[in-house]
Amino acid sequence: MVDAFCATWKLVDSQNFDDYMKQLGESLIRRYFPNECAFLRCFLLTGVGFATRQAGNVTKPTVVISQQGDKLVVKTLSTFKNTEIVAKLGEEFDETTADERNVKSTFSMEGANLVHVQKWDGKETKFVREIKDGKLVMTLTFEGVVAVRTYEKA
Repeated sequence: MVDAFCATWKLVDSQNFDDYMKQLGESLIRRYFPNECAFLRCFLLTGVGFATRQAGNVTKPTVVISQQGDKLVVKTLSTFKNTEIVAKLGEEFDETTADERNVKSTFSMEGANLVHVQKWDGKETKFVREIKDGKLVMTLTFEGVVAVRTYEKA
């Protein structure tokens, strides 16, 4: 069932991704600076996370999904950063994300959807990839914030 996702995909639309990244950043700041005043936390969010968010918002990544034997390979290529994940469906693995979080991740198939869950410090984010009208639609969810990124075959 992963075969439907195996292709090279280029980002063509992104909805609410900045808010999603802000929520991830706020979560990290609350963890590392739990007792700081609101002003300092706001400064940290705009100073530390701003550049990463801006790069994430203007970059149009290419995602290459393939299989190597019984492993799923997801490469994300952009001018900002390249990442590669190689893992078996249903098996937890260590992942360092593009924003440098160290997480425990799992890929699974839920019906026709390819699901990627990342867990760290009691937090969880979920990416649900589905094929709609020949496009790859990825829905990202974290602490109630939902972003949708749409890709077309390159």
